[in-house]
Parts: sequence; C-alpha cells; structure tokens
Amino acid sequence: MQIHNANAYREASELEIIEQYLPIEGGEILELGCGRAWMTRQIAQRFHPAHVVATEVDRIQHEKNLQIDDLPNVTFVYGGAEQIDLPDSSIDIAIMLKSLHHVPRELMDQGLSEVARILKPGGLAYISKPVYQGAFNDILKLFNDEKEVRKLAFSAVRRAVQNGSLELVEQIFFNSPGHYADFAEFEARMLNVTHTEHRIDEPLYRQIKAAFEAHMTPGGADFLKPSRVDLLRKPHQ
Repeated sequence: MQIHNANAYREASELEIIEQYLPIEGGEILELGCGRAWMTRQIAQRFHPAHVVATEVDRIQHEKNLQIDDLPNVTFVYGGAEQIDLPDSSIDIAIMLKSLHHVPRELMDQGLSEVARILKPGGLAYISKPVYQGAFNDILKLFNDEKEVRKLAFSAVRRAVQNGSLELVEQIFFNSPGHYADFAEFEARMLNVTHTEHRIDEPLYRQIKAAFEAHMTPGGADFLKPSRVDLLRKPHQ
C-alpha cells in the first residue's frame, strides 16, 4: 500500500470515483462523518440506495442535518466511527469521506474494527483521504496542518489489512477539481467550520487570504486536490 503515488493520479470528482467503484443501488449504506450532508444527498438521490445511515460527531452540524426533511431514505445519527450503533453484518458499503483522520488517533484502529464488524461479508469500505500534496494543501496547512494525523490514518488502514479484518481491493489516486468564487466562499467552507476550532489571529488570517488570493482569476480560484481511496472489503468467512 502507498500513501502517495505521483504517477497514478487522474482527474476525477469524488462522485465519479464513487459511481465507478461502488454498487450502491439497492444497498444499505453507511456514511461516517457526513458533515453538511452534501455528499449524503448526492448518494441518496443519484445512486438510489435502499437506505443511508449518515453519522456526524459535530453536534451543531448534526442538529442542522436533522432539519433535512426531503431525504426519506436517509437516517441521520449522532456518533463516531469508534462506536457504530448498528448490528453486525448489516451494511453493504461503508463510506468515509475525508473523515478517518478526524477520529481520535487512539481510536482509529477501533473505528476500522467497527467498520469491519458492521459490514456484511464481501461488503466494501470506501475510505477517501486527502493526500498531503499540492497548492490547496499548502494553504490549508497554514492553519490546519494534518500531515501527522493523515499518516496515522493511513497506518491504521494498513494495520486493518495486515490483521485480516479488511482486505485491500484497490488503491485509487485522483485529483478532484475544487472551485471557489472568492475568498469569502473559501472562508465560509474551510475556516468557519463548527467541527474544528481554528486558532487564527489577524496576521495568520492575512497570510491565509494572501495565499488563497494568489490563485484568484476573474472567474474565481480553481484547484486540483489530490486524494487517495483505499477500497477495502470484508473477507468472506
């Protein structure tokens, strides 16, 4: 397994990768760390699962998600990967989109053990991670340097494969396009989040803004965000 492969990237959106690799239609789906539920909505409406359980550990965001009333096949649940309130072997596909490294480091192994527990034999775990490379990452690390926790998350996935609780199907490397109309949009989406308290003083704020605005064009700022998917499967017993 590789944390980064410079020669393997292709340009694709997360949705395009999901559509290509995950047989979601008619399945029981678990999304761990659904955030603002944007991807939850895409999965529920575009890929026609039987049911989606979408969890979130940010209480403020979870309460907002509970107000969503037009996704009848989605259940929003408060909680994290380290303790999943679902029966054994009840889920066809578990999806973690940029969320494993947000699990407390001492609980990452437990979280993946829980994923293996709730998956049906042959069920898939789709673990998508940002790769610590590129211009967008250079901006993010000014106020939220995730190099260490991303390495820890990768190590936890590798241990899960090594101990046999999950088996590696494939690693997928892709550059996902990201667009921001202006710095105000970047600030709203990346700085003003409720799940993490960013300690940003005025000098750092100016530094972040200058780094972002170096990429501005008349049409906004566009980035290619390198990502890696570790596609895993629960072994048949």
